[in-house]
Amino acid sequence: MATKFTGLWYIREMEQWSEDYFNMDVQAYVEIDEQGNGQFQFGLVVGHIDGEIVKNRNQEILEFTWDGSDECDEASGSGWLKLRNADTLEGKIKLHHGDSSLFSAERA
Repeated sequence: MATKFTGLWYIREMEQWSEDYFNMDVQAYVEIDEQGNGQFQFGLVVGHIDGEIVKNRNQEILEFTWDGSDECDEASGSGWLKLRNADTLEGKIKLHHGDSSLFSAERA
């Protein structure tokens, strides 16, 4: 169960991309359901998440793989999410054989 992560989260900051890019099409977001699956979009990258909760020391992390598109080309990758507090999460998204970026998001 991914209850702590469940919901819609708006991406507020990305290490590799500016706000102009990551919000260019829609408000950048990550959405997670109770099973740890979901979707995201930033810029022209859209993905469907397949996640699972893992324990790292004393903290739960949602690790995931994803598939989708980047500017209409097939894309895939991996990433993780962890809670900073009840309304803020941080994570990392990686494009397979491509860029990666840390990001932070706030609960919608």
